[in-house]
Amino acid sequence: MRLSKRPWPLVCFLILGCARASLAADRVTILYDAFGESGQLTKDWGFSALIEHHGKTILFDSGNNAEIFEKNTKALSVDLTKLDLVVISHRHTDHTSGLQYLLKVNPQVPIYVPANGADGFGDGEIPMAFYRPETDLPAKMRYYSGAPPAQSRSGKRYEVGKFVLVGKQTEILPGVFLLFTVSRIPGTLELPELTLAIKTRDGLLLVDGCSHAGIEEILKAASAVDPRVHIVFGGLHLVGSSPEDIDALVARLKNTWHVAKMAPGHCTGEPAFLRLQKAYAENYVYAGLGSRITVE
Repeated sequence: MRLSKRPWPLVCFLILGCARASLAADRVTILYDAFGESGQLTKDWGFSALIEHHGKTILFDSGNNAEIFEKNTKALSVDLTKLDLVVISHRHTDHTSGLQYLLKVNPQVPIYVPANGADGFGDGEIPMAFYRPETDLPAKMRYYSGAPPAQSRSGKRYEVGKFVLVGKQTEILPGVFLLFTVSRIPGTLELPELTLAIKTRDGLLLVDGCSHAGIEEILKAASAVDPRVHIVFGGLHLVGSSPEDIDALVARLKNTWHVAKMAPGHCTGEPAFLRLQKAYAENYVYAGLGSRITVE
């Protein structure tokens, strides 16, 4: 058999170039939200997204209802047994309930959660100083009759699961970070939350759950990784904000923080959707339920 001559170095170069190009592109698929165009998916209040980055697959949040989460992932042909890791932004059930299904099909996947014993993700130590002993009290009025255990730990909401508690900025994969913020806003005071931050050539790809600390606090934390923000996905928690406050924030996102693109969802709110769409125009990325968005 006679083989035709081929410029193999050129072919190899092109193949490698295509491989690098495919690795350079990230893809975000919205698995759970209350708005979208697909008739095959079930809308519900909550949030979940699948992020594909450099051959790794990351689940961010798991929605409000385990049955709906299961239905939507199957409809979108998402194989949850092939996940590399999971990130849960915060403890609210509209972001965590799908874990009931996930842990049935993939109980060994690492799940990164905010480090806070009250979250119920488990195994946070309760310090001895928490009990604040008062020796003048009779034993019957004292915690553990005045003799608390040397080690006491918070309970777990889930009986199985490899939960990894995160309480500071952490690089979990090369170029993939978790940002840790704590809300100082009444209503969600002291609520810890994780944001996913992925380095791209044009700046950070951020995925937020609800931005309870405020999107500007998250951007401040993100600046320690890269001051450039290419795109923001997820909830901005502006659903109850006044039009005037939204307008002012949108102006700062564009002109102060220089966020290049916005792909809001979940608790951002319809008034904010409208104003962000007008302000960002062609740089507003629709990210409804079922959307698959490639980020170069």
